[in-house]
Amino acid sequence: MKLVTAAFMPLIDASILAAAREVGFAESEGIDLVLVQETSWANIRDRMAIGHFDIAHMLAPMPIASNLGLTPFDTEIIVPMSLGLGGNAITVSDQVFAALTLAATGALDAGRALKGLIESRAEGGAEKFRFGVVHPHSAHNFELRYWLAGSGIDPDHEVEIVILPPPFMPDALEQGTIDGFCVGEPWNTVAQTRGVGKILTTKNDIWASSPEKVLGVDANWARKNGSTLAGLVRALSNASQWCSDAANRQTLSHILSRPDYLGIDAKILTAALKGPAVYEPYERAATFPWQSHAAWFYTQMVRWGQVDHLPAHADIARRTYRPDLYREALKGTGAAIPAASSKVEGALASSTVVGAGSSMLTLGPDGFFDGQVFDPDEVDAYVAGQKRQ
Repeated sequence: MKLVTAAFMPLIDASILAAAREVGFAESEGIDLVLVQETSWANIRDRMAIGHFDIAHMLAPMPIASNLGLTPFDTEIIVPMSLGLGGNAITVSDQVFAALTLAATGALDAGRALKGLIESRAEGGAEKFRFGVVHPHSAHNFELRYWLAGSGIDPDHEVEIVILPPPFMPDALEQGTIDGFCVGEPWNTVAQTRGVGKILTTKNDIWASSPEKVLGVDANWARKNGSTLAGLVRALSNASQWCSDAANRQTLSHILSRPDYLGIDAKILTAALKGPAVYEPYERAATFPWQSHAAWFYTQMVRWGQVDHLPAHADIARRTYRPDLYREALKGTGAAIPAASSKVEGALASSTVVGAGSSMLTLGPDGFFDGQVFDPDEVDAYVAGQKRQ
């Protein structure tokens, strides 16, 4: 058995890792997968850099940030697979939710309502709304900012955005330390169950079929352990299919409820797995590491001043995601694998079947709430057209 040590955060989208170990998919590939629960994304980033972990459950933009030199340590991290789509939401306190005038559900109406409330509070001299996100280099931060800006709200001046670990979000909301947060499940469902907050909009409303967490792998470890990495990708792919089967939901909830995983009541976890912030571990090529996803996250790093836009930087971001390793690992398994490594994001208004035969799969819808489209071959134009509000 090959020992592989992996870090994870207590979130629903760590399900694939948990299932790979507990249901035996990793063992069947000759891998002893040791999972270590961490307390913050910064800890995972730093401990990866000093060799404590071989792989990690990671925020989708975090490996890109590392490879661009935006983190404290010079560590090359690659992404041979995604860990699913969705599973994230924006939740606000009950008081904020009650003050909003919502014409309808959905990200666009929620954003317009929040803009009106922010303007009225500013006129009255009230403090800015404070939102929590889990890390500066997170899908949460970029999607929250994208939604705010697309709703006419300046994320840098009209609200305050602070960093908190995911499990702290409901407590901070209850104490009034923050007015809302953007976080992965089950912490939105926990806040609703405790009666301290309500989900205002979801990741899937802001950008449908979008990535959340990825498998981050130390590049040096990957180069030395290619066959083990391929086996791990196969194990996680099988685990993703198991997790997507509703018949396994109760079993998965009970696994995740253990203290060494999430330590939350299984009933709450089952509710979180059902939605409304739906986590997709398998369907819609959920584990495929699209380089267009990496490119979009890079454009948001540029937009919000984290990195200068240079051709070399865009190339580093794209090459962080490794669909070639994904294809090689799953070759001959019968898994449906996209033929392309990038796609135009936001172009599919409905579920669309692509490919043929054993390669046939369903993609989309993948639209952005504001109707924008991102073509990864037109990064310069996209960056030039972005505004901060």
